[in-house]
Amino acid sequence: MKENITTLFLDIGGVLLTNGWDRKSRRLAMTTFGLEQEETEERHHLIFPLYEEAKLTLDEYLDSVIFHTERNFTREDFKAFMFNQSAPIEGSIEYFKLLKAQHQLKVVAVNNEGIEINEYRIQKYKLGELIDSFISSCYMHIRKPDVAIFDMACNIAHVSPGQVLYIDDRHIFVELASKLGIRSYQFTGVNDAKSFMQTVNFLITTKELTATV
Repeated sequence: MKENITTLFLDIGGVLLTNGWDRKSRRLAMTTFGLEQEETEERHHLIFPLYEEAKLTLDEYLDSVIFHTERNFTREDFKAFMFNQSAPIEGSIEYFKLLKAQHQLKVVAVNNEGIEINEYRIQKYKLGELIDSFISSCYMHIRKPDVAIFDMACNIAHVSPGQVLYIDDRHIFVELASKLGIRSYQFTGVNDAKSFMQTVNFLITTKELTATV
C-alpha cells in the first residue's frame, strides 16, 4: 500500500514564481541590452551550472557571460534587470499555504537556483512563510537532474520517498523523482493542481478551510 503524504517537495521557478533566469528572460535581456544572441547563449550554458551550484558568484557568472568585453551599461543595471524578471504565479503561493495548513504538511523547496537570485526571491516573496527548508542547488552544491538532491531532501526532512509529493513544472524532473519512489506531479497551473490534490491521500486532513484563492 502507498504511504500517506506528509511532505511536499516544491520547485520554485515555474510553480510558485516565474523562472528566475530562463531562456525567455535572457532573450529579453539580449534585446534590451543589445547582446549577441549566439555567443551569449553559448557562454551562459557553459557557465550557468557552476553558478547554480554556488561554484561561481553572480559577479563571476556575469564576468564570463556579459562583461567579458566593454559594455555601454553597468553591472548594477544588468543585475537589476535579472532580479526584475521574477514574478509570482497568480494564486500559487496562497494555494500552497492553504494546502499546507489543511493537511499540516512539511514543505521543502527542491530547486536549481544561484544563491543571489535564490535569496532575493525568498526575501522578496516571503517564501519562508510557506517553505520549511530550502534544498536549493546553491546550498547543496548539486543540481537537478542529479537525483542525489532528492535523497538529501528526504534525509533533511526525515521522510521516506513514499511520504513525499513532488511538484515541478518540468517533466524530466518529475520523471526522475518518480523513479525514486517519490509521487510526482507536473505543475501546469493552480486550477489543475487543485483538481489533482483531490486525488491525493494526505496523512492529516483538517476541516475545510474557508479561505479561497
